[in-house]
Amino acid sequence: MCGIAGIAHTTRAPIEKLAASLRAMSRLIAHRGPDGVGEWQRKNKGAGFVHRRLSIIDLSTAASQPMVAKNGTVIVHNGEIYNYRELRQALSSSWSFTSHSDTECILAAYEKYGDACVDHLRGMFAFAIWDERRQRLFCARDRFGIKPFYHAIVDQALYFASEAKALLPFLPEISTNQHALAEYLTFQYTIGDKTLFEGIHQLLPAHALSVEGGEVRVWRYWDVRYEIDFDHSSAHFSQRLRELVDDSLSLHMRSDVPVGSYVSGGIDSSLIHTLSNRTQNACPLAFHGRFTDYPGYDESSYARTAVERSGGQLHVMDITAEDFRNHIRDVIYYLDFPVAGPGSFPQFMVSKLASTHLKVVLGGQGGDEIFGGYARYVVAYFEQCVKAAIEGNYHNGNYVVTIESIVPNLGLLREYKPLIKEFWREGLFDPMDQRYFRLVDRSTDMNGEVDWEALDRRQVFEDFATIFNNPANVKKEAYFDKMTHFDFKCLLPALLQVEDRMSMAHGLESRVPLLDHPLVEFAATVPADVKFKNGSMKHLIKSVFADDLPVEIVNRRDKMGFPVPLKEWFAGPLHCFVQEIFQGMAEKHRPYINATVALDNLGREARFSRKTWALLSLELWHQVFHDRAHEWRNALTGEDA
Repeated sequence: MCGIAGIAHTTRAPIEKLAASLRAMSRLIAHRGPDGVGEWQRKNKGAGFVHRRLSIIDLSTAASQPMVAKNGTVIVHNGEIYNYRELRQALSSSWSFTSHSDTECILAAYEKYGDACVDHLRGMFAFAIWDERRQRLFCARDRFGIKPFYHAIVDQALYFASEAKALLPFLPEISTNQHALAEYLTFQYTIGDKTLFEGIHQLLPAHALSVEGGEVRVWRYWDVRYEIDFDHSSAHFSQRLRELVDDSLSLHMRSDVPVGSYVSGGIDSSLIHTLSNRTQNACPLAFHGRFTDYPGYDESSYARTAVERSGGQLHVMDITAEDFRNHIRDVIYYLDFPVAGPGSFPQFMVSKLASTHLKVVLGGQGGDEIFGGYARYVVAYFEQCVKAAIEGNYHNGNYVVTIESIVPNLGLLREYKPLIKEFWREGLFDPMDQRYFRLVDRSTDMNGEVDWEALDRRQVFEDFATIFNNPANVKKEAYFDKMTHFDFKCLLPALLQVEDRMSMAHGLESRVPLLDHPLVEFAATVPADVKFKNGSMKHLIKSVFADDLPVEIVNRRDKMGFPVPLKEWFAGPLHCFVQEIFQGMAEKHRPYINATVALDNLGREARFSRKTWALLSLELWHQVFHDRAHEWRNALTGEDA
């Protein structure tokens, strides 16, 4: 829902060209809110907000933003507060409501609880509040980073926006953050608050920010703790999981417009679609993208099975190499910077399809990170089981399954033999953090293409290890929890960036019911041998909802997460297209990249290698943003970049 942007001077001084700056930011996020535009200014205080509206809850003008309360407090909000009805009832004695919107509930909660209002919010959100009485800016982002919030400080003013591109006109220059680039080339996402744009930071998930009295302060207000519950049975965890999923879904279906579903053919999206179709506000529409030119990339039969069983209606889009040629630059533009692999492209296409039918869709994002759905968990855990069997130290509590019990589930790794071969090529039985780093490192086949001597890879590993080994989150050396926790903290926000940008590029809101904080907090207490029984990925959620899904989906062992036939395209119909882009990279002499080597190695990588994708995306990012830096400057004069 919507796009937000604003400015607040850290010393309350007036800001030169405040109105023009706000208008420029508004234009650059216009795609996020096609239903309305609003603006608020305090010129003498050096503050102003803009809002682009996508109307979902309370479609009336009473819910328009920026929303100004009677006490002078002002808010701009992007997202949905799903428990707004309960909040409204709880706060009605202390607040006189003038709308039925969820946004006004944040204002009311802030009036009563102050900064602690975030503790009472259940949903996806990024918002900024101007406290007129304290002359203070207060901002917050939801617990998981479902909704974005970027900020930059330029000339003693803090600029913020839903998308980083809206901040570019105010930077002294558009340049690349070297450390963020090293992280991107390693993981294909960044793991801290830095972005690829030097000077632009993201407000991390579960963090808040304030500007008051010349001080900018950022702090964490929530975190997930793996306080394992060893007192209850598997039956208790199963019952509680069903209750929490049903509760989350009932809240996520709250809307004044119809709510459809993405359905990939995997467990999570199929489950969300199936259960949502049983709710009071059920909408039968579901959307799927497929690739039919090459074998192994068409998952539509699974999606169709799930949708037909639920009584839904599936809309399928055939995605082609020509679509890639025509839209990949759009994808990079809307992403702001490359992130998280090629799934962003088909997500862009399917979102475009869905937006022609409705405004809101549900997705299954988060299930893999919460319940252990990545094959690499089995690869890594199998190695540790072998190590424990050799050393005879199963008894120390690190291993939730034995090597004997995990063997029957190793068949699901058949498609991952190249990964296993590469993973075990060196460093076998090294410390856990080093081994998992190797599994998530996407740069192992980029030795000649990247000037690693000029990039600080040591610092990248140290930052990774700090998160991976943080005892405040995972107190014991529980390998499974450490792996899922790192992905929850680092990979998931990157995937949610894709989820948000690719849907909002088409004025479409994407909701993720599995990322409801009571559900996530519960999952963190479930013992790993319940979630990961006998090495079975997502054992708990599959066992609890087995009767709700087609058996073909529950028993799938070939789900790969929206695979794209890049190798076939880049060797065939898109070869000249990609070669031309890499030749442009060589001509521009991009920092840290050896384009000549990249050209020589084009098409030689393994089937699911992301090397060419990573370098191609990086080059297109340079073309869209760096090479057009003068156009982003012109955005302040009324010309769109």
